[in-house]
Amino acid sequence: MSATRRQILARTGALGAGIAFSGALSELFPGTATAAQDLAAQDLGHSGYGPLVPDPHGLLDLPKGFRYRVLSREGDPLRSGEGPVPSNHDGMTALPGRHGRVHLVRNHENRHNAALPVPTVEGLTYDPAGKGGCTALTLDPGNRVLAERVAIAGTAVNCAGGPTPWHTWLTCEENEDKAGTNGYTKDHGFIFEVDPSDPRRTGAVPLTAMGRFQHEAIAVDPHLGIVYETEDAFLKPFGLFYRFLPEKPLGGVGSLRAGGRLQAMRVPGVPDLSSVQETGTSFEGVEWVDVPDPLAAGTPIRLQDFGRKGVTHAQKLEGCYWGGRCVYFVSSFARGAEGSAADHFGQIWRYDPARRRLTLVIVFGPDTDVQLPGESPDNICLAPSGGLMVCEDGNGAQHVYGVTRGGEVYAMARGRQNIGTPEQPEWGEFAGVAFSPDGRTMYVNCYTPGTTFAVTGPWRR
Repeated sequence: MSATRRQILARTGALGAGIAFSGALSELFPGTATAAQDLAAQDLGHSGYGPLVPDPHGLLDLPKGFRYRVLSREGDPLRSGEGPVPSNHDGMTALPGRHGRVHLVRNHENRHNAALPVPTVEGLTYDPAGKGGCTALTLDPGNRVLAERVAIAGTAVNCAGGPTPWHTWLTCEENEDKAGTNGYTKDHGFIFEVDPSDPRRTGAVPLTAMGRFQHEAIAVDPHLGIVYETEDAFLKPFGLFYRFLPEKPLGGVGSLRAGGRLQAMRVPGVPDLSSVQETGTSFEGVEWVDVPDPLAAGTPIRLQDFGRKGVTHAQKLEGCYWGGRCVYFVSSFARGAEGSAADHFGQIWRYDPARRRLTLVIVFGPDTDVQLPGESPDNICLAPSGGLMVCEDGNGAQHVYGVTRGGEVYAMARGRQNIGTPEQPEWGEFAGVAFSPDGRTMYVNCYTPGTTFAVTGPWRR
């Protein structure tokens, strides 16, 4: 949780600072919008769904016509009776269940000293010393909580991840501590598969062939089954962009345990992606180099010897998602003072596997005062309107912002839970925004105090 995460649109809209987009905004929504969604996006215009209405209960401000339900709060008892709801609500997905039910899988980005760890459960715990993991909520069609339980425990710093085509969640450890560090009894830095409908089907088995490093997010190619992975390393040497070639592609629950080959991206002549500044710049003939030691037994992967040509690094690789026939990934920022080749406020890259072509499609930046946190894109959630929802993580008031397909920015929600003092208020950032399979509900977490909301209203207005 660095100070700049999810600051893509902070202080835009209501506070007057703009966000500058360089590149085609349509790149963010490849193959996702219908004609009705395009019309909805145009209708939203600059004001979105209208001004935010103060919440009399002091939890969440929303536009008129929208309402929220609190699904879960940290410290309350889990409905399974396994212990209290853990803290630090982070990445999340919403997966379809039977009879219109929805399965939410929620990460808990707990470090070794977390006050409210994920409770250890026999058969679902990787390392008893790990405080992170996931919880799973089952909701009925009216967003009433039917069940809430531990889905995996004993992991560390579960930040983001991604859904699979077979409706499981790959939760990622943004941590690479080895056994004996911070009290851990096992090595960390792995991906774990979580089946929310039956967590014991997946258990607590690290997918070791997918690498041990500071994982952030993943995206699965639904045609070939290749899994793309980002590494969130903001200190030099910076992270890599990986692909995992599974032995059993698209094999369903548990198939990733069969292993595969981990590779890192090499863009010929480009050792650092931050050196590229012009949107539309493309590189042909992208190469993929086998990782010498995916378990990083002696040396972190990003420091390993990839040969004379090396591999391509980038600072703060975060969000990752599949669109059309390409994978998109985010570099949240780059700072020359920290070792990057050049500065930027956020980039989105598109990799076309069929053409082996990498293209810089979007560059972010504030169009007013650069000291305002209008920067650092992170995870991206596609919205029913055909646009985006983005969680804010900066200073001051915290928002969920929307971006229309036309590039207009609007405030969708504002957090009201003051974790500071009346004299110096402070609000926890949002995380894990996701929509129900039918597009009628937005689910979002407040990181601190850990709170999961279901937001309903005229999404397709």
